[in-house]
Amino acid sequence: MKRFSPPEIAAVYRAIRERRDMRHFRPDPVAPALLARLLAAAHQAPSVGLMQPWRFIRVAEPALRRRIHQLVEDERRRTAEALGARGAEFLRLKVEGILACGELLIAALMDGRETHIFGRRTLPEMDLASVACAIQNLWLAARAEGLGMGWVSLFDPQALARLLAMPEGAKPVAILCLGHVDAFYSAPMLARAGWAQVGPLDELVYHDRWGDTGRTTT
Repeated sequence: MKRFSPPEIAAVYRAIRERRDMRHFRPDPVAPALLARLLAAAHQAPSVGLMQPWRFIRVAEPALRRRIHQLVEDERRRTAEALGARGAEFLRLKVEGILACGELLIAALMDGRETHIFGRRTLPEMDLASVACAIQNLWLAARAEGLGMGWVSLFDPQALARLLAMPEGAKPVAILCLGHVDAFYSAPMLARAGWAQVGPLDELVYHDRWGDTGRTTT
């Protein structure tokens, strides 16, 4: 296929630029056809050796959603303790929208991954990279469709795996809050809250050797 048209190219870059890790949602349901499109986009992600290690669990049971929320709350408290001096500041941040979002998905690694060697013999973590690509596909497609998504990683993976009756060897990677929002954040929420700032790209791109940014000094 030839190069996309200028408006199509602009739309791709806009979705990338305006994607946000959302925490504030409306409870309106996500239309089944729209959810199916988003999951299809996730399933079109690249994966090492075409192993497609991603599994998505749609959580529809309210009681189960509340139990997942409690797991996140427990870890939020532990994280605050581990942060020491910044603990109180961390507790003021909104870190999830589990009870408010229209759809709750768990992204997980499948079991039996040790049988997949292609591309993983020296880099076994490429299965995780593949799941991350699927999540990013879902995220960008959601933004293009006007839906918000938030990636929650504050949970004990073993506890969540037990809660979801996952088989041995499978592992939850992300709790994904998906749904309608009133507005997208103008900048990353953590930057707006003063927790951290986005670093300049030229400090993260090296030339030929680690740490060489190509800058000349006088």
